[in-house]
Formats: sequence, C-alpha cells, structure tokens
Amino acid sequence: MANRKKLPEINASSMADIAFLLLIFFLVTTTMDVDKGLMTLLPPYSEEPPPETKQNKRNVLDILVNSKDMLLVKGKPLEVAELKELCKRHVNNNGVDPDFSDNPGEAVVSLKSDRGTSYDIYITVQNELKAAYNELRDDYARGKFGETFTELKLALKSRKNDQQLRDKLKDVREAYPLRISEAEPENFSK
Repeated sequence: MANRKKLPEINASSMADIAFLLLIFFLVTTTMDVDKGLMTLLPPYSEEPPPETKQNKRNVLDILVNSKDMLLVKGKPLEVAELKELCKRHVNNNGVDPDFSDNPGEAVVSLKSDRGTSYDIYITVQNELKAAYNELRDDYARGKFGETFTELKLALKSRKNDQQLRDKLKDVREAYPLRISEAEPENFSK
C-alpha cells in the first residue's frame, strides 16, 4: 500500500471567537431607526364612557375634516390657512361675538375627522390649532410678564427648580387652557 500523507487540517477553534467579535462589532456600529410620533398626552384608558358635560354651543368650535381633506368649521367650508386665525378669534372672543366663546377658559375646539382623511391634513390641522393657542399664550405672557410663553418654557429647561417660572407658566396655562377635543374618526360618507 502506498504511503499517503494526511492533508493538514485547518484549525477552526478560533472561528467562534471571530464570529462573536463580528457580531458585537455590527451590533455596536449599526444604528436603529427610532419611531417618531406626535407628542400628545392621552387620557388614561377606561372602560367607562366619559361623563356627559353640558357645554354652551357657542363655546365649541366644531371642525370636521372629510375624506377629501376639506374643512367644515361651524358648518361652513374653510381653508386650512384661515384656521389658526379663526381659532384664535374663537378662544379669545371673551363674549364679544355671539358666535364664538364666552372666554378662553370655556372655549373648546372639537376636531373630528373622516376615516379617509390623510395624515398630512390631520397633522396640519393639529399644528394650526396648537399654533393658535401658542400665539395666544405668547401674547398673554408678553403682556403680563414681558416674556413669551415659549421663552418662559425654554428658561425653565435651564432653571428646573425655579418656582417663580413654574408659577408664571401655570398662570398662562390657566388663562388659556389647551382644550382640543378629538373624536374617534368616522365615515362621514355613509
């Protein structure tokens, strides 16, 4: 029989170590996408329906957004660009116009959308409503404290324990409470 030489074997004992190091390398260097969303404080979940509240009709600004992304505000068509000013007028009416709220503390903005409403228009309407409240709060704070509401909030970030700043912000929020009611989407076309 012929003398055959054995082929040298490859040493695979460190392959597991190399694979483990590569895995750690990719885990450390890979970035994960972070989901972004709306910063909205939702009420806690409850099985019970909310209690019925009696609200004067003039204090509620009804906004409907249909599946064609068109607005109907207080029963009349409206362009999105006009929404912020109308919301400010409603909230800051103080009983002057009988079609709008009695005062900022009683004013409610009711937003209802169709299930077919696009996210873009929904977010745009939300932004317009919040911008209206922020402008009203800024004007109030500037008149009372010499600084806007936005400036007060930024100052609180650097001076977290400043009770005087907290009191000012509380005063502005109480003067112009953000009262936006969002109803569950429905199919208006039915």
